[in-house]
Amino acid sequence: MDQRISDRWDKVWWGIAVGIIMPIMGYGLLLFIYDLLDRFDILEPSMESLHFRERTIALLAIFVNILPIQFFNRIRFWDAMRGIVFPTLFYVALWMYYFGFALLQSNE
Repeated sequence: MDQRISDRWDKVWWGIAVGIIMPIMGYGLLLFIYDLLDRFDILEPSMESLHFRERTIALLAIFVNILPIQFFNRIRFWDAMRGIVFPTLFYVALWMYYFGFALLQSNE
């Protein structure tokens, strides 16, 4: 890869921006897919607990950050990869605050 391109885009702030945007887009896409499956009665409603839908979609949206990490790893954008870690840890902390502790205390 051209060194100038690598120097221009391999920045921590670029990774932070991608790390913030990708889970938000992933959440929207997963919510759309889940609603579509629910509309066509493909999902079984008896399998759902109280917060199963929100909890699962939020967790899968955090996992969407694996895709840009793998992409940046392949093109050797090490600083951008490091930048993705910060919003990912923030999203994990938010998930734990909203869903994790209640999940650990209940018997769902």
